[in-house]
Amino acid sequence: MGTKPGVGDAFPDIALETPEGGSVKPSDFAGKPLVVFFYPKDDTPGCTTENIDFTALKPKFEEAGVAVLGVSKDPPARHAKFIAKHDLAVPLASDAAEHGLSDALGIWTEKQNYGRTYMGMVRTTYLVAGDGSIAKVWDKVKVKGHAQAVLEAAQSL
Repeated sequence: MGTKPGVGDAFPDIALETPEGGSVKPSDFAGKPLVVFFYPKDDTPGCTTENIDFTALKPKFEEAGVAVLGVSKDPPARHAKFIAKHDLAVPLASDAAEHGLSDALGIWTEKQNYGRTYMGMVRTTYLVAGDGSIAKVWDKVKVKGHAQAVLEAAQSL
């Protein structure tokens, strides 16, 4: 296990599955800033709030010329249901591959809850500059106010 990429490092260019059955990778957004927010699970309270907050601010991200992508390990079909249920406007992608993007970033890791150990996603957001380098990292994100803080950072790029 290598060191986690940080500010100034290249953001790994690993393909993710989309709910529509295609794939998307960070380099598809080359030339413009990209926010990639990783969250643990579709349709859980914190993750739902985070996705709704990013959806609400999507027009402001677009005004700033910034793309936004939400990522979890949930399968594409679950993403499609989650998007429909909550009328989400932010595109979601599945990092379901064995050694996917979250592995490369070191945020798919062992977690503990009520004495149980399991693999899980650490809620983390990356602001990727137009040249593909990491401009900012939010680690172990608290959802309240997060999307707004990311927007402000993205606007200052």
